[in-house]
Formats: sequence, structure tokens, C-alpha cells
Amino acid sequence: MPSIAEKSMALDELSSYFPLTLPVPTPKTHPELLTINDVQREEDLLRNPASFRAWWTAIHNTREAFNAQLKAERRSNSVKDARTQLLGPLATPPARRSLQCLTYLYESALAQLPGSFKLWKSYLQMRMSYVLGSPIHKKRAGGRKKFPAMKDALEEEHDYSEEWDGGLDGVVGLEEWKSLVATYERALMWMPKLPRLWLMYFSIFSHPFCPPIISHTHARRTFDRALRTLPPSLHARIWMRYLLWAESRGGVTMVAVYRRYLTVDPSLTEHYASLLLNPSDSAPRPLEAAKLLLSLARRAARGEYVSPEGKSPYQLLGDFLDVVERFAEEVGLDANDTVESNAADARADAEAREKEKEEPASMVPPMPITTDGKPLPVYDEDEDPLSRRRLNIERIVRKDGLEVYKDQAGRLWTGLATYWIKRGEFDRAKTTFEAGIASVLTIRDFTQIFQAYTEFCESIISAMMESLENPDEDEDEEDIKGTEREVDIRMKEFDELINRRPFLLTTSSYDGTRTTFRNGRNEWHYGADDDEKVAETYTQALQTINPRKATGQSKATKVNFKTVEDLAEIWCEWAEMELRQENYDEAIRVMQRAAAIPKNTKVNYHDHLPVQARLFKSLKLWSFYVDLEESIGTVESAKAVYDKIMELKIANAQIIVNYAAFLEENGYWEDSFKVGYTERGTEVFTYPISFEIWNIYLSKFIRRYGGTKLERARDLFEQALEKCPPKAPPANYGLPATRPIYERAIEVLPAKQTAEMCLRTKFWTEWNSFEIETGSEDTFREMLRIKRSVQAQFNTEASYLACTNSEASPQPSDPMAAAEQQAGGTKGPSFVAAKKTALPRLDGSPTETPQTAKESEMNADEIQISDEEV
Repeated sequence: MPSIAEKSMALDELSSYFPLTLPVPTPKTHPELLTINDVQREEDLLRNPASFRAWWTAIHNTREAFNAQLKAERRSNSVKDARTQLLGPLATPPARRSLQCLTYLYESALAQLPGSFKLWKSYLQMRMSYVLGSPIHKKRAGGRKKFPAMKDALEEEHDYSEEWDGGLDGVVGLEEWKSLVATYERALMWMPKLPRLWLMYFSIFSHPFCPPIISHTHARRTFDRALRTLPPSLHARIWMRYLLWAESRGGVTMVAVYRRYLTVDPSLTEHYASLLLNPSDSAPRPLEAAKLLLSLARRAARGEYVSPEGKSPYQLLGDFLDVVERFAEEVGLDANDTVESNAADARADAEAREKEKEEPASMVPPMPITTDGKPLPVYDEDEDPLSRRRLNIERIVRKDGLEVYKDQAGRLWTGLATYWIKRGEFDRAKTTFEAGIASVLTIRDFTQIFQAYTEFCESIISAMMESLENPDEDEDEEDIKGTEREVDIRMKEFDELINRRPFLLTTSSYDGTRTTFRNGRNEWHYGADDDEKVAETYTQALQTINPRKATGQSKATKVNFKTVEDLAEIWCEWAEMELRQENYDEAIRVMQRAAAIPKNTKVNYHDHLPVQARLFKSLKLWSFYVDLEESIGTVESAKAVYDKIMELKIANAQIIVNYAAFLEENGYWEDSFKVGYTERGTEVFTYPISFEIWNIYLSKFIRRYGGTKLERARDLFEQALEKCPPKAPPANYGLPATRPIYERAIEVLPAKQTAEMCLRTKFWTEWNSFEIETGSEDTFREMLRIKRSVQAQFNTEASYLACTNSEASPQPSDPMAAAEQQAGGTKGPSFVAAKKTALPRLDGSPTETPQTAKESEMNADEIQISDEEV
């Protein structure tokens, strides 16, 4: 094993290699930099000293050659000893020579082109690869268009922080590290306004092998110099690296850097408070963290601060209480100091009130304001993180917590009691628990405080029992007996506390604006054995509850729900509950209360008003109400509800139809036709909704009166047609829709089924009869055209024709002739012939033959169509 002296000599030997790049190596000082193969390159550069491309090509080729040589060397010698770990990328002579050669080329190029950012960046990256090692690249999740908030930027930069594989030891290669820093300083001298160079420079300070002389004081001064040099728009990128560097250093450095940044951007105050409570390599600073969180809670309550983590003012105050509970001794005053502070605050408040009464408002000095016109914040030592004065926790909890968050007091009372427990003030903690139980407003807060109270009592008793089981050596019998008596007293108090629970709960919740007599009475059966206590509780209830303010079941109806339908659902459920209990009259009264119409009915259903103010416009509520009246009410009461719906103009078509049907069922025929349809339904709604109402109305009118009121029926039809728009929606039933069905069947069905269907005589007979009875010449001609096309497609085989002839023995062999014969011999009604039934022919031939003229004389109503016309 080598001795300390041998190790020191070995380190000195390794350190003697450096610096390799200072002063800058040249062929005069280092003849081995040039070989016979480099002569042509040097001559080209001497001929073109100002050519960037010439320098860049020479550097690129030389660097590629050295990289190939070094890779081959690393593959042949993969064993890493102590020497390799200390020297890193510069462990071999070829590596050191390559650094010097490349440094010579880059420095020569920069002497000719000192303002080239591309050259400087490439040069610095090359130098960093030999000193810091190979960079480990991490893939980022997509690009970003703008710089994010500082909190998100810190998290992202921390996740994707730069890492390096290997590197030159900071002790052995200190001079080379200094040479790299000097190179960065020269680059910034030429281009001080480029943030990329500064960011590359900062990456040196976070390297694990960076010497402390560079990574501490020099790094801090470099960050400050960057902030002074770059414009304010680029400061966020500098602060991001600066804050991460400060967190890694910790201690006073982190505190100083964060305090400077918070004066510019207070959004990181919560993050800074967490760092103060959980430092990596220094003692926590709970007092400063507590004051920062208290300041944030107060500013958030005034609307001057929005938490980047989405915390409410109450949650920020809860974070403050967490710090107080965890560091009670360091943050708050003791019991005596708290009493004195409370007395001083009371005197100060009294003097301030007296001063306000004595001085008129005109004598009050003007309040100083900022440049934005806002008043300057009043200095409060409780919010000053630089002040070392501890806090009056009791006053802060009461003023900033209990007076503001009255319905969420459970956490505040338990936090204050826990603070006194941590300080060993058990009697004051007990007083705090009792005061909290007596003043809370909700069952939730009472349960939270009572549970913490019982756990506190149990812990005290358990600690005393353990001390009795394992007494100290210096305790005598008197001390043990005293402890036993105290245990008995604590046990008795604990039993009394458990027995008092139902009465404490009832007493704490008696406020007519919050609950009712029924809610408190449900708890009294737990203490029913104590008649005097029950009587006392009843007396207190009668003195406390205000019947005019009691809400009972209607508490849910006072909640400002998100939508009107939610509130309507509550009322409907209430009425249904009464129905299940067979309280029918009460159910009607509930719906009457819910559907009460205010004086101002010009309220829109979608106005930004409380849902209670818009409930009377809920169709869901009125629909349930009218159904209830139809079921258990009278006809007149149901008609009254329907009329109110009509007056409020919230009825839909279904309500109109239901109203008419209800009147019809109860024998009010005229009212059904008059009120349900004509006066209300068809006048309120337009086409196409009124179209359906007219259909129902007219069909019922004709069914009711038949042909006895023809004039009135004719007037109704005319009235319906008058309000029908010119382009009414086409009917989807009747004769106009029948013909497309035939055509659609031929187009859609498969070929086999189409042939089977179309060649059936019955199919064509039905279509033929349909066209004769309801069609015209044009539609009949279209039917014959389709028939001929189908025949030409499917009816060409002689075997099939024979089969068809055998099935239809009395008819002609040609199915087309049979269809025409049947059409000509039809004795039923037929359409009247048009005045002009044939178009002029293109070849000029006559449009009518003697044969057709003769046949028309024989039967004027019969239609004969020739094949050519088809």
C-alpha cells in the first residue's frame, strides 16, 4: 500500500502536466504539433487567413482525425485505473497532444476572426469535452414557444439538468480548469450580449469535479455580472440557472440569492419557504418560513396574491399552522410572553379607537400611495422575514383565522392547541380545546376538535401510566403517590369529557341560522340518564333557537346550486318524500311554495341570478306540479296550474297536448279545442311544431263532430293553411311517397331477387293499377320504360319465357303484351287525357296515325301508347 508521501508525489507528477493550453501552444513552443502532413494545410491557411471556410475545414478535418485515433486507443485500452479516473479524457499522451493541436488551430482562427460566434462556440465545446468529459444528452418532451413560469422552469431544468461522463479532477487539473475559465472570459469580452455563451459558462459551475475556487465565489460573481450585462428581458433564463445553483450550494448563499429574486418575482415564495424548512446541508429557518407564509395568507385574503400551486388563503394559513406545530419553540412566544403581548395589543386597540373618536376625518393624514395608485402596505413586523422577533400565535390564529373562517374553525383550534402542547403548556391547551368546542358552528369542526381533545387526554394519561411503571431512580414514594393522584384526576376528567359529549355537541350547534331543534335532540339520547342536564339543554334550546330563522328541511333549498334544474330536483324530491309518507296535502303545499311566482316576472331563465330567483321559470318543476294536481288535486286546481304555465310562456308542445287531453278526459270539449289548441297551441308555436298540433286538433274535431259543423271545419282548415309557410316540409306518407318505393325496390334489391319480383305479373299489375288510378301520362310512361328495361335485362332466356307462359295460361306469351292488354281492358277509373299527349318527332313524321285516330274515336278516354313513344 503506498504511503502518504508516495501519493503526494504521484499527485504532483500528474499536476505537472497542466496547464496544457496556457500559454497557447504554438509550433515554436511545441514542435510536435506539426508534422510533414500538415504543411499543405498551413500553406493554405497562410494564403487565405480571412477565409472562414478554410479555417473551419482545417479544424473539422483535424478534429475528425484525432477523434478516430482516440476511439481506437480507448478500444485497445479499456481498463480504468486511478490515473485514468483522475485525468479523465486527458489520461493519455495522444489525448493531451490532440487538445494542444486543436487549441492552436482554434486560437489561430480566432486571431483572424475574433467576432465569429460559431468559432467561439465550437472552440469552447471542444475545450469542455476535454475538461468536463462527455455530455449526457437527455431528450426533452417537445419544444416550447415561450419561457414558462419560473416554478415550472425550475422543475423542468432540474429534471433535464446537464450531466457529464468523466472529467478532469479539480485538484489535479486545477490549472486546466482555470485556463478554461479564462477562455470563457475572453469570449465574453468579444460577445458579452449573447446569452448562449453565458449559459454555457454556467454549466461549468454545476460539474461535480469543478474546483471550489471556481464553483463558489467566482460562480456567484459571474451570475451577478450576467444580470448586469444582459437586458432585463433575458434575466429569467439567468435566474433559472442562478436559483438552481444556489439551491445546490444551500446555506447563506441560497438565502441571499432567493431574497434578491423574491424582490422581483414573489411567485416562488412558497417554494422558498419549503427550502427553508428542509435544507440539504444547513439548519432550517422556521421563523423566516412562517413569516413568509403568514404574509402570503394575508395578501391572498386581500386578493393581492394568487398561489401558483392553486392554494386558497385558508390553505396557506394551514401551511403556516403546520410550521407552527412543527417548530413551536423557534416560531412562537411562550405563555407569559403571549399574555403580555395580548394585553399590549388590547391597549393599543383601545387607544386607536379613542383617537379615532377624538380626531375628525378631515384631520387624518393622507395615505401614501405607490406609482400605480395603490396604497403602500403598512409595515408589520410579523410579516418581515428579516426580523428575529417571534410571533404571537394565539393572536394570529384568532385574528387571521377564527374571525375570517368561522365555518372552518376545527383545523385552527386544533392547530393552536397543538402549538401549546408542543411547548408543554398543557393547561393552556386544555383551555383552547374547551373554547373551541364551545364556539364552533358545524358538527364537522366539533368532531375534529373533540377527537383531538380526547387523543390529547389519552396521551397524557398514557405517559403518566408509563412513568408509574418505570419510575426514575431519584423519585421517592411521595412523588409516585402524587403521580397516582394526578392520574386519577386525569381519568375522572376524561370520563366526564366523554359523558359530556352529546351536551357539548348540542350546545355548540344551537344557532337558529344553522340548525333546528330536531338536529340537537337526536344527540340527547346518549345522555338521557342525566335528567337535570337534559332539562338544562332544553331550556338553552328554547332560549337560543329563533323560529323565524330556523330552516329545517328547507336548508337544501337555500343552497345556490349551479343550475335551476338542480334546485327543482330538490323540491320535487321533497314533495315525493311527503307522498311516500301519504302526506298529500303537505306535498301540494311544498309544490305551491316552490312554484310561487314573484312580482317581477320579467326574469330570464338564463340570467346570472341566484337559482332561487329563477326557479319559477323551471318547466321541470311545473311539470311535476301539474302531474301532482292531476293525480290528487281537483280539475279546477289542475287547470289553474296549466294556466300559470301558459301565462309564464314556458309551455312546450307536449304541455299543450297534455292540457287539451286533460280537458277532453274531463268533458271540457270546447275548452279543449279552444284553450288547448287554437288559442294557445297554434298561436304560441309556429311551423313545423304547430303542424303536429293542427293534425291532432283537426283529427279530433272531425272525430267529435263529423259532418255537423262543416263551416267551422272549413274555417279551421283555412286557418291552418293560412299560417302554413310557402315551403312547408314535404309529407313523408300518402300517394306521393308510394311511387319511389317501387323504384327504390328495383334499385336496392339484389339482381336475383329483382328479377324474381319484377317478372311477377302481380307486381306489374299492382303498379299498373296504381298508375291508372292515381297517376298521370308521364308517370305511366315512366312505369312502362322501367318495365321494358327490366325485361331486356332479365327476361331473355327462352326457358324462362316458357316457364312464365305455363304459369299464366290465359294470357299472351309476351309479359309486356299481357300488361298492356290488362291496362287497355281495365274497367276501373282512369285519368283524363291531356290536350297534347305526344311531342313532335325529330324526323318530321306525323305524331298521330290513322289507326290511333280511329281508336280514339271509339273510346275517347282510353290511352294507347306506341312503342316508339315509350
